[in-house]
Amino acid sequence: MTRRTAVVLITCGVVTLAAFYAANVIRRGFSARGEPSYAERIVARAVRNLSIPGHAKKETNPWKATPDTLKEAREIFTDRCASCHGIDGSGQTAVGRNLYPKPPDLRAPLTQTLTDGQIRYIIENGVRLTGMPAWGNPHEEQGDTSWKLVLFIRDLRQSRPAERAQQQATAESARYVGSAACERCHAEIHEHWKKTPMANVVREPNTHPGAIIPDLRTNPINKFTKEQVALVYGSVWKQRYFTKIGDDYFPEPAQWDVTHKVWRPYFVANGTDWWATLYPPDNMQRPTGPTCDGCHSVDYNIHTKQVAEWNVGCERCHGPGSEHVAHPTRANILDPARMDYVRANDTCIQCHSQGRPLANPIEGKYYDWPVGYHVGLNLGDFWQLEEHKLGETTFTHFPDGTAHKNRMQGNDFVQSVMYRRGITCFSCHDVHGTENNAQLRKPVDKLCLDCHGPMSPNGPRTATLEEHTHHQKDSQGSQCVACHMPKIATTIADVKVRAHTFAFITPRMTDEYKMPNPCTSCHADKSTAWATQAMRRWPERSPWRM
Repeated sequence: MTRRTAVVLITCGVVTLAAFYAANVIRRGFSARGEPSYAERIVARAVRNLSIPGHAKKETNPWKATPDTLKEAREIFTDRCASCHGIDGSGQTAVGRNLYPKPPDLRAPLTQTLTDGQIRYIIENGVRLTGMPAWGNPHEEQGDTSWKLVLFIRDLRQSRPAERAQQQATAESARYVGSAACERCHAEIHEHWKKTPMANVVREPNTHPGAIIPDLRTNPINKFTKEQVALVYGSVWKQRYFTKIGDDYFPEPAQWDVTHKVWRPYFVANGTDWWATLYPPDNMQRPTGPTCDGCHSVDYNIHTKQVAEWNVGCERCHGPGSEHVAHPTRANILDPARMDYVRANDTCIQCHSQGRPLANPIEGKYYDWPVGYHVGLNLGDFWQLEEHKLGETTFTHFPDGTAHKNRMQGNDFVQSVMYRRGITCFSCHDVHGTENNAQLRKPVDKLCLDCHGPMSPNGPRTATLEEHTHHQKDSQGSQCVACHMPKIATTIADVKVRAHTFAFITPRMTDEYKMPNPCTSCHADKSTAWATQAMRRWPERSPWRM
């Protein structure tokens, strides 16, 4: 075969392949909803990588991945990138899935194997013929921002199969060492965490002289002294006091209402919790090990009745840390942020829910927390959420399934669209500690707007927030939580905490189900009929949903 013949044959082959590909594209159509073919992905990736200058590939990141830097980078990512890439970097968003080509999964090896310089170049200069914009502006100082985004993208990296296997092995062999052991390497995080309610929910008056809030001498319900108090629970809404008898703790029959600054009786009556009838009607015969201590400690042992640490310490969410302290790697510690959304949320739901163990009683005792569960496992193998029948009001639920009792954020959340879309508790909260109420990542009036800004595909579908809320900007009624997270779950007396279904409770539901709605809860001088008629006149609302 002559050289000329070979060239002709190769040319014909290329033309034939191109014609075949063109015909296939025309047959499939040009919809952006389709998935790029394997060949398209290979070619596009090769062209993108070849377009990055060699010097950019070799650049090193001048920034280090400190907690504050990652926090700042997360804010930038949420603002600029999350609409297409998702807050977890997966690319599974309404916008992302309708682009062509689809945004890459930033957690996956195809992105993570790029150098820092390559990722930064893509951020700065974008990618032609895709939806990836160029964020660099020659008239602004963008370099530091792009480098910080690189750090955040690196932090999104998924655990490799070998790492997951090692994590599982470590969780079974490592021992608990306490939160203080984590401070050596994570001083900044530890400093924030130790000021949170998580770190201070249980305190011993002997070691924390200021732990008891009220003057015990003013208690008119049942007198007890500081010397009788071995443990104190709570300081935000209520405070309870526990005396030690043998190796068990028992609740005193009086509690302090922090909000109203008054004493109130404390006794779990029949019909207010599932286990009440299974224990004698006497606080001094109701030890807290089965009912409380498993969630207010790290590694409560039901046999020895000992804990690795009181309070919700680091290892409650990250697993036993002895091997990680000795040899710090990502492969010998658990991180809920790198788990699937079910197990990630289980880390919080284990204690922020009402339910009961699947195996109950356990060795003759009835437990009110998921005995045997630890982070990384499937909570559903140990714990069932309190059941509810629609249309009934129970000691835990309103008729529509929304919680009316505290410590049911998990029961609410798993019903929500947010949960079904893979949002996690720590998408909004940072249990390591923030300056915001409820350890929110941002102030409440700003947090929701990261994903639900005006004209967002996630709603609201109005040009301004005021058009959606029908309340003045910066007013209480203009806050997302006012309508979508009303305070209707009771924690003590008339003190309420916010619902977590994110569903709007209509005035009509108040009439039908006798449950509070946010409209007349705020406008207490108005009727449900007034509220219903007012909303029916809102042009962007379907009257059929009112």
